[in-house]
Amino acid sequence: MNLVGSTKEGKKFQNPIPTDEAGFGKMIPILKEYINNKAENVPAKPLGPFKTDTAIYNTSPANGLRVTLIGHSSLLIEIDGKRILTDPVWSDRVSFSKYFGPKRFFQPPMTLDELPPLDAIIQSHDHYDHLDKATIKYFADKNIPFYCSLGVGQHLQNWGVSKSFINEMDWGDSFIIGQDITLTATPSRHFSGRGITGRNETLWSSFVIKGPVHNIFFGADSGWFPGFKDIGDVFGPFDLTMLEIGAYGQHWADIHMGPDNASNAHLALKGKIMMPIHWGTFSLAPHAWYEPIERLLNYAQTKHIKLFIPAPGTPTDVKEYNSGWWEKYL
Repeated sequence: MNLVGSTKEGKKFQNPIPTDEAGFGKMIPILKEYINNKAENVPAKPLGPFKTDTAIYNTSPANGLRVTLIGHSSLLIEIDGKRILTDPVWSDRVSFSKYFGPKRFFQPPMTLDELPPLDAIIQSHDHYDHLDKATIKYFADKNIPFYCSLGVGQHLQNWGVSKSFINEMDWGDSFIIGQDITLTATPSRHFSGRGITGRNETLWSSFVIKGPVHNIFFGADSGWFPGFKDIGDVFGPFDLTMLEIGAYGQHWADIHMGPDNASNAHLALKGKIMMPIHWGTFSLAPHAWYEPIERLLNYAQTKHIKLFIPAPGTPTDVKEYNSGWWEKYL
């Protein structure tokens, strides 16, 4: 597995291994699956509200590593004295329109204005549930460095971010955040595009975030592939892996892992503690909104995996911990 440099065929970026991206050919079976679906995709009871006590950010995390779950893949990570925001999405819907498309189950636990000072923003790829135009426009004049996959910088520029604050990354590229946090882009198995045209003309990535004390992995979106073991061999072990467990389906198993393969990826990465992300915020697949986490709990027990599951909006020091926040909404 080549961890250095993506490959292209014409204008199109290629996955590390052959991948079924659930394109137009799968549209009819996917629609049938949705039509016949009886699961509780959207919570029957409203979730939240969740509220962040932002005064906590005035004190450094006791062990140097703290994470606040904003929702989905939006995380405020405090690692060895730096603050990094991943795939920030504050909009109500993840869609090309603010009037229809998947709607969030709960409001972000703090407003954008309430965020503490940031050292970096990571943009893994350009899908609507990871790259949010309205949120990016808020940050456009804030002089915060963006680190993004190849091609994604054009979106950021179009929405007002100065080119001097945009750092595009190919797989294997590294940047230093501040003076001592090394950010490295690593492969993932996914796809890109924000419409019918332009598919796979921008890159998708996962990221290794290594500080002087802690080493963590932000998986963003990916299907299972052998590259997890290669990443673990080269960059691991990891104090924390943040891996997607939701939005899986039988017709797109190559591009979203689900809880079983996510837990396998954690083990392949040589992770010590796993944080499940990309679940419980939007309905993006025909499974119950709580199914990913319930299934992960069973896999973690069987595979002897330590989990870190903070409640949305609560800044939490990283350790083995399960808040069980979703259980009261079942």
